[in-house]
Amino acid sequence: MVSKRRLSKSEDKETLKEDASNARKQPPSKKAKKSHVYYEVEENDSVFIKLLKTSGIILKTGESQNQLAVDQIVFQRKLCQALRKHPSYPKIIEEFVNGLESYIEDQDIFRNCLLSCERLQNEEASMGTSYSKSLIKLLLGIDILQPAVIKTLFEKLPEFLFERTSSDGINMPRLIINQLKWLDRVVDGKDLTTKIMQLISIAPVYLQHDFITSLPEILGDSQHADVGKELSDLLTENTSLTVPILDVLSSLRLDPELLSKIRQLVMRKLSSVTMEDLPVIIKFILHSITAMDALEVISELRERLDLQHCILPSLFLVPEITMKSKGQTRSSGNQGNSDESCVFLIFDVIKSAVRYEKTISEAWIKAIEHVAPESEHKVLKDLCPSILSLAQNLLHSLDQSIILFGSLLYKYAFKFFDTYCQQEVIDALVTHICSGNEAEVDIALDVLLELAVINLSVMRLNAVFVKGILEYLDKMSPRQIRKLFYMLSTLAFGKQHESSSHIQDDMHLVVRKQLSSTIFKYKLIGIIGAITMAGVMAIDRSIFSILSQGNADLSNEQYTQVTSLLQLVHSCSKQSPQASVLYYDELANMIQIVKLAPKVQDWVGQTIFNDFQDAFVVDLCAVPKGNYPFPVKALYGLEEYNSQDGIAINLLPMLFSQDFAEDESRRTSQESDNLVSPLCLAPYFRLLRLCVEKQHNGDLEEIDGLLDCPIMLTDLEPGERLESMSDKERSFICSLICLTVNWFREVVNAFCQQMSPEMKVKVLTRLKHIVELQGILEKYLAVTPDCSPPLAAFDLETLDVTPHASTAFSAKIKKQGITGRRKRKAGGNKTSSHDVVSKEDGSECDPTPSNRGQLEKEFKGEEKTVSLQNYHLLFRELDLEVFCILRCGLLTKFILDTEMHTEATEVVQLQPPELLFLLEDLSHKVENMLIPSVARRVPFLKGKGSQNIGLSHVQQRTGPEIVRCVVQLLVPMCNHLENIHNYFQCLPAENHSVVDGPEMQAQEYRLMSSCYQRLLQIFHGLFAWSEFSQPENQSLLYSALKALYSRLKPRELDQSLEELLSQSFHYLQNFHHSIPSFQSALYLIRLLMVILKKSRFPTKNKEKIASLARHFLCRIWPSGGKEKSSVPNDQLHALLSIYLEHTDSVLKAIEEIAGVGVPELINSSTKDASSSTFPTLTRHTFVIFFRVMMAELVKTVKGLQAGKAADSQQIHEEKLVYWNMAVRDFSILINLIKVFDSRPVLHVCLKYGRLFVEAFLKQCMPLLDFSFRKHREDVLSLLGTFQLNTRMLHHLCGHSKIHQDMKLTKHVPFLKKTLELLVCRVKAMLILNNCREAFWLGNLKNRDLQGEEILSQNSQESRADESEDDTSSQVSKSKATEDGEEDEASDKEKEQDSDESDDSD
Repeated sequence: MVSKRRLSKSEDKETLKEDASNARKQPPSKKAKKSHVYYEVEENDSVFIKLLKTSGIILKTGESQNQLAVDQIVFQRKLCQALRKHPSYPKIIEEFVNGLESYIEDQDIFRNCLLSCERLQNEEASMGTSYSKSLIKLLLGIDILQPAVIKTLFEKLPEFLFERTSSDGINMPRLIINQLKWLDRVVDGKDLTTKIMQLISIAPVYLQHDFITSLPEILGDSQHADVGKELSDLLTENTSLTVPILDVLSSLRLDPELLSKIRQLVMRKLSSVTMEDLPVIIKFILHSITAMDALEVISELRERLDLQHCILPSLFLVPEITMKSKGQTRSSGNQGNSDESCVFLIFDVIKSAVRYEKTISEAWIKAIEHVAPESEHKVLKDLCPSILSLAQNLLHSLDQSIILFGSLLYKYAFKFFDTYCQQEVIDALVTHICSGNEAEVDIALDVLLELAVINLSVMRLNAVFVKGILEYLDKMSPRQIRKLFYMLSTLAFGKQHESSSHIQDDMHLVVRKQLSSTIFKYKLIGIIGAITMAGVMAIDRSIFSILSQGNADLSNEQYTQVTSLLQLVHSCSKQSPQASVLYYDELANMIQIVKLAPKVQDWVGQTIFNDFQDAFVVDLCAVPKGNYPFPVKALYGLEEYNSQDGIAINLLPMLFSQDFAEDESRRTSQESDNLVSPLCLAPYFRLLRLCVEKQHNGDLEEIDGLLDCPIMLTDLEPGERLESMSDKERSFICSLICLTVNWFREVVNAFCQQMSPEMKVKVLTRLKHIVELQGILEKYLAVTPDCSPPLAAFDLETLDVTPHASTAFSAKIKKQGITGRRKRKAGGNKTSSHDVVSKEDGSECDPTPSNRGQLEKEFKGEEKTVSLQNYHLLFRELDLEVFCILRCGLLTKFILDTEMHTEATEVVQLQPPELLFLLEDLSHKVENMLIPSVARRVPFLKGKGSQNIGLSHVQQRTGPEIVRCVVQLLVPMCNHLENIHNYFQCLPAENHSVVDGPEMQAQEYRLMSSCYQRLLQIFHGLFAWSEFSQPENQSLLYSALKALYSRLKPRELDQSLEELLSQSFHYLQNFHHSIPSFQSALYLIRLLMVILKKSRFPTKNKEKIASLARHFLCRIWPSGGKEKSSVPNDQLHALLSIYLEHTDSVLKAIEEIAGVGVPELINSSTKDASSSTFPTLTRHTFVIFFRVMMAELVKTVKGLQAGKAADSQQIHEEKLVYWNMAVRDFSILINLIKVFDSRPVLHVCLKYGRLFVEAFLKQCMPLLDFSFRKHREDVLSLLGTFQLNTRMLHHLCGHSKIHQDMKLTKHVPFLKKTLELLVCRVKAMLILNNCREAFWLGNLKNRDLQGEEILSQNSQESRADESEDDTSSQVSKSKATEDGEEDEASDKEKEQDSDESDDSD
């Protein structure tokens, strides 16, 4: 037996040094060749060997591993109990350790004890651990043996300190230290720390690194402070150990003062360390930063860290081919690669710190901002390729803020870098424009425009790159084409354009080529480009002339160029009505946006005014002559004109000349050239109106006669003649109505902002005419499904778009509903009267109709019509200024007789049909412009549609401008909302019924309900605008909230944002009592959620959202006439999801619906049965409820953290109760498929059933591992309930395969695999709790949903014993025994595996 040595503080390092020197002088003896015959150690009187064998370890000699006959935990427990129960305890421990020391004197045997044991072949592998520990590791896991075994190891270790790796590749010192890693418990951590630090002080350098880096894996948290002090002292003594020491210090929990001291020491050495050590050092410095000293440390780090000599030569400036040139040696190449790798590691460390540590990121930005002189900033010009690559990737993002940052990188790179980099920037932007992604094209064009402003001369030098984009005009939208031509025209005709004559020539050449093209698409592109170019050429330069002291007006040559270009566009487009419409619209947009030179403005205005009169205006006295199919009348006049001086719009004769007389030989070519298409009426008037506005500062008195003048039409009300008319005649009337509506729309656009009360009455009347005519149009389209009326506007986006009447008509057949607009007889308001408006009442419009009897009468005589929602391209776009009509109150109109005396008075106000018309249009604009859909990447060569067709005018405005307009309308919209709310509040009391009372006027109800829905939709679109979060838009949000807040507290407007949000939430919440439809309810909920998200305390009103959603789910909603259901499935899905997401207890809510609502539905025997608690739950909507409940149940259990052994007992119990509730809910839902066994329900069950079982495996099973012993009955009950659920899933798999439903069977393999994993995991849990003997397997038959056995093919042919692969595992209950006896438990659990083969198809 070897002599015993103690490593104490008194002996300190001398003993270790002496032993190490002796070991160095005596080299190890060479062993003889080892035999391949392995012998078992003979049992002798040694207590050590006897106890090991009794406990389950068989010691081997030679190269054979020690054999472990029992489980590792069982061995440790048996050995511990044997030692404690030994008669000579505790003296037996000393004898046992002495036996160990004697046994490991032989080096081969010692090495064998340090290597893992071998399991016997007839012993099953333990489910608890996947590897076998060594004998020494097992002994260290026994608390009563650990101190003595550690002492023995440290006494043996010096013998191997100066030995190199043996022939078998094993390093003994490392192997010994590995035994101390990851011990479950360290009995004497302080003594162990002392021994390790003494060992480190005498070990060779290569072992010192290993020993130091192993410290966090050996020592506990309580020893970190002592180790930190020791390592800090060692750091000052031995600089070669800087990297491993700092690496370890970063992993320890140390005192901030100690960390600061070490950091200062390291910072002073930063300039002298090698490149390989820098990543670890920087990582430690950043790890030790606190919020107080972050800025100071990072500033010092940036000052001391200089990587420029490493980055620039090796990383960016020197190509790889140079690094591998013949002139360089292998060593220099390796050194260069090593430096590059170190630089990458350094930046990776900094990137990780900045990304995940907010303190570091903020301090780093401040450190950069504090560098005042530009000379001290690092030069990044050599990093231009990397910056451009980063900007390119950022522009691919879907996040607007990220895209904005990428565009800034491009702009600043162009501004500060050299010529080469500027060309690279332009080339990258051109690549984005040609990518085909609409978002990238828009932002890249915007950047190019800004670059032209930043440095026009440099952009002109690179114009050749930009002109290349002209080859890709095919896939651009009109807005993008305008941006491109505006940018190119700026380069060609901008300031100091004398040197850009070559660009001007190219622009003229491209435009003339496009205009003269026979392909209509290219002609339209030429019109857009030519008008854009003319706008740049004719811009008013008076502002620039003040700065440059030059001539303010255009020269004669420039004036001639502009007028010639406009005349060229007009002559090239007049042969095509569609091209003419685009020409007039583009010219109008240009005049509206660009301030033209006075000379050009006057020429355009005079030309347009004269041409419009000649083309469209006729005298009332001039009776149209011709063989017209309908009698021509002057209708819709608002004044009584004398037949001698009155004027009218000559619409029907012009349309007849175009449609009916095209092929007649009597029409000469000259007449054809001079004839202007009636399609140009509305766009021509828009151009005329804008010219007059520009010339007279918004005063339209010069053309106000066009507001009230009549139109040459015929009686448009179909009456009884509708069915007798030919298809051509009906199509003619449809086109006539569309042109009339568009004329009125442009008239309303023009005169809506006139302040005169007389003008306002006329505008309201025209608005009423629009609604009436659209109602008549619906009747014609209903009986003329193949009719294709002319489009209202023409551009590239509408070339392939044609409204199909058959689509809307078929939709109407499927769903017979009311269109939502009041239809009045057209003849009722055609007679004009001489009237004067004397006053205007400032009160808001009361949306309650004054004549309900007439509405009821109209509703009863209602004809089947189609909806115009699919025909929005037929109508001209309303400007945002039109919605100021929402502010109109009661207008009193005095009707005068011929002697100018008051004959009668009439109150004119905004009626519900006109209100709905305006709200529908405004909601369409808000939805498309403020809530854009997620950008989709479309391949460049593929065509792409636009969601914003027909919104060209509003697209010219920015998001903040649109929001500002809507915010200004909030007060009148709140007035309308409150009036409608009052209407529905009073309605039940008047009719003694919610909706369907016998005296209920359904059309009026639907009109008001639609207005209600549209108002909430507009509110939601406004507050859901994502740009409210930007600082520059905070004032808009504040103004919007103040408008809502003032409805409750009009005199207290100076409030904080939180108070405004809270009161706005309360104001909108009050409307839930009067919500008339389920769609409106969903919009109100979403609106409240949007308001809630903007608060800093979003959970404050979360329960109110849940309560409101439940209220709507428990409410009986009115049926939609002949509709099957008043609750659309997608909206019910959304509302139910909102309820379950916001409720306090998802599990209780699911249990209430599935345990109370569904049984009520099942027990109801009526055909249209529903739950009494949840009326929205019907047999038709059950699948929606089932899908949402299953999805939310899975989402909830996935969000629950898995149980941990370190959690307290209370947490374990709470999670166990939670999982019991979840499994109970799952059981209720699964068993519902016995009653509701439709295909969609079964599909949901298969999909979410697998997800729930997976969540049970990951989140619940670890909890059961720790809870089984203390909560045996609860765990067994949980598993028993879950077993029944998984058995039902197994039956569902059999049902899916027997019916050969491909949609269902595709889920079966994944589900069965998950169920098999569940069986294995339960078995592992039992083994961990020493209950493996209680696990047994049995047979499980395949059954259908009703429990009937599914017979296989073999069993049908013969009644032999059925052999199935499906097995079930069962855990039987028994009383647990302790103190050495294995625990037993019981529970039923099944193993899922079907014997049916997959279908061959």
